[in-house]
Amino acid sequence: MSKLPKAALSLKQFMLRQEVLKLYREIFRTIRQVPDKSSQAELRSWARHDFQANRHQGDEVAIKMLIQHGRRSLTELRTSLQLSGVSEEK
Repeated sequence: MSKLPKAALSLKQFMLRQEVLKLYREIFRTIRQVPDKSSQAELRSWARHDFQANRHQGDEVAIKMLIQHGRRSLTELRTSLQLSGVSEEK
């Protein structure tokens, strides 16, 4: 019998979870660069809602598609910031 708890993640699940958390952090770091505070609040609310709505997604393919969608959205946000003249902090 395994000594792992029933809720232990498989390696694949763990890696996907890390990828999702990394994307979440990147999105919120980028949102901090938005100069308008009300726009920042709206973007934070949008990001939180999307992540919360898919929190219990278990299908690996669906999670990968959501990650790709999130990356595209992040790229669009970064592009918008660059076009508006906001420099990216690193």
